[in-house]
Amino acid sequence: MDLPVKTFRVTRADLVRYAGASGDFNPIHWSDRVATGVGLPGVIAHGMFTMALVGRAVTEWAGAPDAVVEYGVRFTRPVVVPDDDTGTEIEVRATAREAGEGLTRLDVTATCAGEKVLSQARAIVRTPS
Repeated sequence: MDLPVKTFRVTRADLVRYAGASGDFNPIHWSDRVATGVGLPGVIAHGMFTMALVGRAVTEWAGAPDAVVEYGVRFTRPVVVPDDDTGTEIEVRATAREAGEGLTRLDVTATCAGEKVLSQARAIVRTPS
């Protein structure tokens, strides 16, 4: 069963707030000069921020944060965030299937600008009643 699509907008302001909360002030997350200087296409979102947004979708689908039993991803491609007020969008989709013993497995896909940004994204959640 396919679950409803969740879309998250990411702006440079979000990256600044995440840097403050996480303590990760690596300039690839705020400086185009540094990001392109190390071979990136521009400023990129923190990988853990991207994972957290996808985790938010998982908890919404599960119905509660404590319903998530397991969650993991692999980072495939960076989320490039332009220096404007619009930012970019991460689109999260999932397919749910029974995993036995009151559990549901979510196979998750996260894309940005049509490109897959996470792979092997999966969660096990308690099946909502």
